[in-house]
Amino acid sequence: MKALYKPGPGPGLDMTDRPDPHGGPDDVIIRVLRTGICGTDLHIDRWDDWAASTVTAPLVPGHEFYGEVVEVGSGVRDVTVGDRVSGEGHVVCGTCRNCRAGRKQMCIRTESVGVQRDGAFAEYLALPATNVWVHQADVAPDVGALFDPLGNAVHTALAFPVVGEDVLVSGCGPIGLMSIAVARHVGARHVVGTDISPERLRLALAMGADAAIDVRTESIDGVQKALRMREGFDVGFEMSGAPSALPAMIANLNHGGRIAMLGLPTGEIAVDWGTVVTHMLTIKGIYGREMFETWNAMSAMLETSARLRESVAAVVSDRFPATRWREGFDAAASGGGGKVVLNWEEL
Repeated sequence: MKALYKPGPGPGLDMTDRPDPHGGPDDVIIRVLRTGICGTDLHIDRWDDWAASTVTAPLVPGHEFYGEVVEVGSGVRDVTVGDRVSGEGHVVCGTCRNCRAGRKQMCIRTESVGVQRDGAFAEYLALPATNVWVHQADVAPDVGALFDPLGNAVHTALAFPVVGEDVLVSGCGPIGLMSIAVARHVGARHVVGTDISPERLRLALAMGADAAIDVRTESIDGVQKALRMREGFDVGFEMSGAPSALPAMIANLNHGGRIAMLGLPTGEIAVDWGTVVTHMLTIKGIYGREMFETWNAMSAMLETSARLRESVAAVVSDRFPATRWREGFDAAASGGGGKVVLNWEEL
């Protein structure tokens, strides 16, 4: 099969021939139709410090995908040949305390598809059947490729009740954009996005944000006044990892405010912990998706809301044949638009 391959430590990827994957009795083989390019994939391509310390090479990267099941193992139930699927990218042990308690997203031995085991930037992918998500309703291939990051957005947006609440979203990358659409879908009152990219701020408004502000030239306090918010934001989604984002969010929350933090900082962040304590704020770390309640929630929301389906589809800003993967990676690395999708039917 054709695959994007990292032959060993160091920068770069190669489109090359690799052996077709073989599954065990509890695995399925999936023909990959679409893949999304994630920030993780950019780290692996560049081979930065994070990649060098985390990634197991040689490796086929990629974990955001949509495909068709072409083979199932003898022990597989509930997945059949011909199913259109996406997949949970965290493969868990099943025996640690959290796994046995039903908290698989907190497994202490998690292996990530496309990071510690071969992933989806290939014509075929082997995956444990327990990680396969079968689409029961028609899902556009591009949207199916976004189920992994959409799950991050849904996990974040549903971490705290947002019905009737005022929500601040810092970082309008693809996941932040989808979190805006989800917050609007589930009944937030005001939703405000912040970023420094004009294109992403435009997309935030298209997702349903009441305001989208460039934090280099506008203040969060100013937009609160414009929206006639008297007591600060109730809930924050920190999606950027930028050093200034979390302190700014804390400064603009109401007493008792809650923060769901998905963005990974690149360094230390100076936080006014006195404000966190005296304002009785809650900060909750978010990683990946809840297995598999988040998957149920996002599938149900997409199935029942045409507007949300349109919003998620609009997050895709660039599409490339898999043969032009380098252009796709460059577009994703530019950081100015939405999601980049590779089409593996065009090889």
